Amino acid sequence: MKRVQDKVVLITGAASGVGKADALLLAAEGARVVLGDIDREGGQALAAEIGANALFVELDVAEEQHWQRAIEQTLATFGRLDVLVNNAAICPLGTIEEASLQQWRTVMRVNADGYFLGCKYAIEAMKRNASGGSIIMMSSVAALGGLPPMCAYSASKGAVTALTRSIAVHCKNNGYRIRCNSIHPDGIWTPMTQALVPNLDPVALGIGDNPMARMCMPEDVANLVLFLASDESRFVNGAELRIDNAQLVSGIAG
Repeated sequence: MKRVQDKVVLITGAASGVGKADALLLAAEGARVVLGDIDREGGQALAAEIGANALFVELDVAEEQHWQRAIEQTLATFGRLDVLVNNAAICPLGTIEEASLQQWRTVMRVNADGYFLGCKYAIEAMKRNASGGSIIMMSSVAALGGLPPMCAYSASKGAVTALTRSIAVHCKNNGYRIRCNSIHPDGIWTPMTQALVPNLDPVALGIGDNPMARMCMPEDVANLVLFLASDESRFVNGAELRIDNAQLVSGIAG
C-alpha cells in the first residue's frame, strides 16, 4: 500500500516549484491530486503528465468564489477531500522602509487571505469524512526569525503560522479529526527564488548536492508534505516544522 493511497489532495500553486513537486510525489504515492493554480497552461500540462488521478482547477487563492468552485469540482470529481496543501504565495522584496502600502496589501491578499479562504472551505468539506483530514500550511522561517528584505512576506507568513495554531485547536476542540500544521523552509531552489536572486550559482552553493547547503530543493519539502498528508503523522497537530538545515538556530541572519 502506498503512503497516501486514494487520498484526495488539493494543492495550490501546483503548476510549478514546490507545488509541482508535491503533486508528483503525492500522486506517485497513490493520491488523487487536484492542481490549483492561476497558470492554466502549466497546470493542465501537469495534470496530463500525472493522468487520470489528477484534476486541474483554475484557482486564484485570494478569490472566495474560486475556492468555492474548486472545492465543488473536487467533490464532484473525486467525492471527498482529505488533504489541503496551502502552498501558493508571492514573495516580493521590500524592507519596512521600502515597501509600499500597495505591496503590503497585495502580499496579504495572496499569502494571508488566500490561506484563510482555503482553510475555511476545506474544513467544511473535510468535516464530512469520518477520518477527518490534514491541512498543510507553507509558512517560512521568516515567520519565526524575521527576514528584513521581505517585510510584507515575513508578516504574511507570521499570519499563516498563527492561523495554523488557531485551526489546529479549533478542529481538535470540535472533534473534527482535522489536523493543521505549518512547514517553515528557509531557501528553496524554485523559479520564484531564482527570479529573486538571479546571480546565485547553485553549483557553487552546493544546492541539490550538498546536504549542508542553505537552500533545499522542492523535493525536500515535498517529502515533508507527504509525511503530513499521510496517516503516519496522525498525532502531529499544530506543529511548526522547520526545514532549514539549522539556519534559524544558527543565528546567521540575512
